[in-house]
Amino acid sequence: MTEAKTPKLPNAVLGMKGAMCRLFTDTSELACTAVDVPLNSVVDVKTVKKDGYRAVKIACEGGKSNKAIGGIAAKAGMKSIKASREIRGEFSCATGDKIQIADVFEKGSLVSVTGISKGKGFASTRKRWNFKGGQKSHGQKDKYRSPGSIGSSSYPSRVLPGLKMAGRMGSDKVTVKNMKVASVDSANNKLYLTGAAPGSRGGLLVIKKLK
Repeated sequence: MTEAKTPKLPNAVLGMKGAMCRLFTDTSELACTAVDVPLNSVVDVKTVKKDGYRAVKIACEGGKSNKAIGGIAAKAGMKSIKASREIRGEFSCATGDKIQIADVFEKGSLVSVTGISKGKGFASTRKRWNFKGGQKSHGQKDKYRSPGSIGSSSYPSRVLPGLKMAGRMGSDKVTVKNMKVASVDSANNKLYLTGAAPGSRGGLLVIKKLK
């Protein structure tokens, strides 16, 4: 039985969500999300001996860095660091290694995309949880959008934890799995993914290859 080879590069990159667009094939058209992928580099390698677990810390170039982050960027041969994330797993790479999108992804690859969903602010139960509201007849008054009773009568005489109520909606960490790579544009450092990626335009995305 042959042993599985340790991959050299991490199976993920960091990118910024771009606009939705269409890509045309011979038989159909695809709704895609364009993702701008700046230069990604390995900035740190975590080991079991030193850190207690195996992981690789990757970062994408851009923005301005303070002195502390600037020192980390200099060690990896980067001008500045816009964002960084840890990717769990064992990889045979070293600090300063560059990650090209063509080395990780190809057309048809399945990926998971993680981002922060759009914030909706303080939302009612009808928008946040799809409540129906109260009756619109039979003597009902000013209760069309009411959530109804939140207590439980005489027993247990308290509001149960986790009850669906009005509150802040959105700005959550969301992962969409099994998105497909529609196209890899290495010349312009862009990835095109079928479907809609989470978050607003310009938001950070972690794109991880599944298979």
